[in-house]
Amino acid sequence: KVGEEYPTIETNDMIVDNASMQCVSRPQQFDVMVMPNLYGGILSNIGAGLVGGPGIVPGCNMGREVAVFEPGCRHVGLDIKGKDQANPTALILSGSMMLRHLGLDEHANRISKAVYDVIAEGKTRTRDMGGNATTHQFTRSILDKMEASG
Repeated sequence: KVGEEYPTIETNDMIVDNASMQCVSRPQQFDVMVMPNLYGGILSNIGAGLVGGPGIVPGCNMGREVAVFEPGCRHVGLDIKGKDQANPTALILSGSMMLRHLGLDEHANRISKAVYDVIAEGKTRTRDMGGNATTHQFTRSILDKMEASG
């Protein structure tokens, strides 16, 4: 129904079970996916599994007048609660997306570049990314990277 409002954009209706299968078998076919919250929760968890887990996937929920920025998956993480082991990437990149949405691209780019650089270096990674850094150590590495870049 939303697609009818944008006749110049190619749209495709798909039931959630087929969309789930398509996300795993041919994810490159999707540029943007628009769906109700329930289906978005299902498909965002599948997407997170494909790219490394819930700790690295930022998210945003866009409405016509408001936007909410939060980690893209609802992984509860009770097994690591209070242990300083959570990966803050999804939260930090969600904040960066919010800054971009607000027109603060320079700040958003600085933050996201620092996150990507720390991950690419591979020296400081949380457990879910194959490392042993704590949440605080990983975050400190991002801040250090930002401070070093001016």
